Amino acid sequence: MLRFQNTILEMIATGVSLDVTLQRLCQEIELLLPDVACSVLRVDSSGLLFPLAAPRLTREFAERIAGTMIGPNVGSCGSAAYLREPVVVADIANDRRWAAYKDHVLPSGYKACWSVPIFNADNLVFGTFGLYFKQKRVPRAREERLVSACIHLCAIALEQHHRVTERERRASVDALTELPNRASFDAALSRLPCDEPGAWALMVVDLDNLKTINDTFGHQAGDDLLQSVAQRIRANVQPDHVFRLGGDEFAVILQETGAVADLDATAARILDAVGSVTSCSGHMIQPRATIGGAAFCPGDRDAELVHRHADFALYHAKETGRGGFVRYWPGIGTAIKKRIEVIQDVDSALRDERIEAYYQPVIRLDTREVVGMEALCRLRQPEGNIVAAGAFHQATTDVNVAAKLTQRMLALAAADVRSWLDAGIPFQHVAINISAADFHSGTLFDRIESAFGREKVPLKHIVLEVTESVYLGQNDPVVAQEIKALRAHGLRIALDDFGTGFASLTHLLTVPIDIIKIDRSFVSQLRVDDRSMAIIEGLLDIARKLDIRVIAEGIETEDQAYLLAKIGCTLGQGYLFSRAVKPASATQLLLNHAQYGEAVIAGPESGFPGRPITGWPHQGARTAPGDSGFVIPASRAG
Repeated sequence: MLRFQNTILEMIATGVSLDVTLQRLCQEIELLLPDVACSVLRVDSSGLLFPLAAPRLTREFAERIAGTMIGPNVGSCGSAAYLREPVVVADIANDRRWAAYKDHVLPSGYKACWSVPIFNADNLVFGTFGLYFKQKRVPRAREERLVSACIHLCAIALEQHHRVTERERRASVDALTELPNRASFDAALSRLPCDEPGAWALMVVDLDNLKTINDTFGHQAGDDLLQSVAQRIRANVQPDHVFRLGGDEFAVILQETGAVADLDATAARILDAVGSVTSCSGHMIQPRATIGGAAFCPGDRDAELVHRHADFALYHAKETGRGGFVRYWPGIGTAIKKRIEVIQDVDSALRDERIEAYYQPVIRLDTREVVGMEALCRLRQPEGNIVAAGAFHQATTDVNVAAKLTQRMLALAAADVRSWLDAGIPFQHVAINISAADFHSGTLFDRIESAFGREKVPLKHIVLEVTESVYLGQNDPVVAQEIKALRAHGLRIALDDFGTGFASLTHLLTVPIDIIKIDRSFVSQLRVDDRSMAIIEGLLDIARKLDIRVIAEGIETEDQAYLLAKIGCTLGQGYLFSRAVKPASATQLLLNHAQYGEAVIAGPESGFPGRPITGWPHQGARTAPGDSGFVIPASRAG
């Protein structure tokens, strides 16, 4: 045994090639164990197997293994490398780990196999040592002692080889994150087995807001973030493999049975790990990622098709709600195509100036005076039909189109407010809806200031509306930071659709806003002694103590308006008072119903000082001419 060890060590020291050295090692073991076949396999950084020596095994078997991705059911050696522990298969013919490989071994008379992983100095598996037996059995004590010595020799030989081939390794590894790179991913993908649906899955992970972080904190902070995220993903998918595809994108090849069976749980684990606050060049940053995934399913032709499916899912996830996970489904391509068509239609309408601003009034419920307007986006089709924003909302998921829409609405609203002020109308505020993409642009305040500055309209006349899903729906720190910055500039923020998502009252303490708009789903159910009454009444009480105004949306009946006023809701909005109307009709509405007394939205700084009066006078209904026949109905006596 000592002579054998010295022989191998001398070959390593004198620079004999790795394959020749390990071939000699196997031959020496096979001389000591006549009925046993020996094999040594290398595991590269991508998790691919490559035979180095197997004197008694067939060439066909070596070719079958070469380039195979390690996994829980890849023979004894591939499984041992994947599980990081010895694997004994006492009956190759009937063990599922050998199902795809047994036909290359059984004809040679080998019926059992024992494989042991070989670890490098960093405790990473970079090889395996296997023994094949002609009887259905487990290894014996002498064999275990011999393998223990051989593992040490193999590790020395592989380490020496590793140093020699480090330059080659760098070509397949991302220098920043030390993850396998795009070339390694392509090689691993091409070697995945495509004969067993459900055996593996693929996730594509996109790190959100990397450009914003680079621009705000510097590229070193961005690099630190990429390194942190890479390690977090790797730690949470082991023993499966992670690759950096480039920029802010990573890929994960999943073969672990539980991870493949429950992709949602796997994605949630990754998102939770990535989302923890981390220090990057002295800045505390909360990363966020978006994930698309696909499993190898019946009918999939090859692994590249699964990759395309995962890319489709990622695109859909990014466009419909960043910060989450979307799994591919067969109709996703149609949904993406429809969204692209909507984006193209809106882009065309912007070029042709067919995006228009319509206005719905915010009403003081006791006096039925107009205290503000909400600017609502409308698309005029080439044939003249007017389309509401809900029909083309998907277009706002495109960052460029969303920015153009907001810019258009800012310009239109600023011009209309200027005309109302010039007409002597005591105009209070216009509310403008802001998308998630606007918050991530980093230029939102500058664009607002520029648009209203051109018309010489003070910023005190603006309220920015953000939906609850954008406000905190994706746990997005960028939105929270932007809201705080906008309020610091004196702008007011309204939280729209309150109660439809999962923003809680505690969020109002960390990300303060000025106005809450109660969603129509509460108002539509409003009845005496109804739960909605209790919820709205409680919210009104809390809002008063936090100095937050409340607007009830979707008021359609006098009974709803009466009940809201009865429990202390001052402001409302809905079809009972007016649908969204063209600027000319909005002007007439303001001339007839604008509040000439104290302001109820703005407060002292608006130029309309004081708090709202609490009286409940009768007021006759008046109808203004216009496109929709809006009406401000008579109030109901208390």
